[in-house]
Amino acid sequence: MRSLKLRDIDLNLLVVLDVLLAEQHVSRAAEQLNMSQPAVSRALGRLRKTLNDPILIRTAAGFTLSSRAVLLRGELDIALRDIERVIEPPNFNPSTDDSLIRLTGLDMEIGLYFPALIKRLRQLAPFLRFEIVRQEHDSFPMLERDEVHFSLSGLAPMSAEHSLHRKTLETMNVVCLLAENHPLASVEMSAEDYANTPHGLVSITGRGPGSMEQVLAQHGLERRVALRLSGFTSVADFLEDSDLIFTLPKRLAERIAEGRKLVIRPLPKPLQASSVQFYLYWHERYHNDPKMIWIREQLADTLK
Repeated sequence: MRSLKLRDIDLNLLVVLDVLLAEQHVSRAAEQLNMSQPAVSRALGRLRKTLNDPILIRTAAGFTLSSRAVLLRGELDIALRDIERVIEPPNFNPSTDDSLIRLTGLDMEIGLYFPALIKRLRQLAPFLRFEIVRQEHDSFPMLERDEVHFSLSGLAPMSAEHSLHRKTLETMNVVCLLAENHPLASVEMSAEDYANTPHGLVSITGRGPGSMEQVLAQHGLERRVALRLSGFTSVADFLEDSDLIFTLPKRLAERIAEGRKLVIRPLPKPLQASSVQFYLYWHERYHNDPKMIWIREQLADTLK
């Protein structure tokens, strides 16, 4: 526990003391501090009482420092510089910073947004290091526990929302992804066709219904989920030459379909749900951190 005497010291007095020790003269110190001589004299009186030491001693030739003041002169300079470092905003220099930045999200979502960002950061901040952390179920507790600096998600937090910030990365429509030889690949799909076809679902937790269940229920329909996956990487492998349909955000579906025997079809008009949004999340502890602010700005420029 720090000395309780710190509570009795006005830090402004330390600034006055620093100049008094350098000038060894009240009037000259007053000029340096842009204060009146009586005000500096009063400050000196308070310092003498607090430190129980005369500090400046009058002699025939003027003033001289007490033995304790001589010791204080070097120590005070170091202490004031340390205090300045504490109260000044943290400094961030992209060209020299070698911090480790940890990010999380689902595999395909990470692939959509982070490669371009990290390539940009590698040019502007060549010593920054990055780690993509495996997302375990829900990424929001990982932000709370300070395991990652940023999370990419299309979900909203169930708790601790007050301590999280987010930036919208993109808004996109939802589409159907299916094999090119699927019976519904070349015909206009009805809501009943969609509901009666076995579905694949990417689920972070592996539990609970997907977002389309509510949309289908509004039309008196329900679907059968025949396959649940924990990520997007293997969706194409399960879809090709199968009778499954995956319902995915448009850009994810386009990425998965590249070079594969798959087609993208719109949802049946009655089921066309509201668009999906992707967000970058970060915790309040890093909201005003200049390094994290800079990274968020670089991401915004990358998305442009």
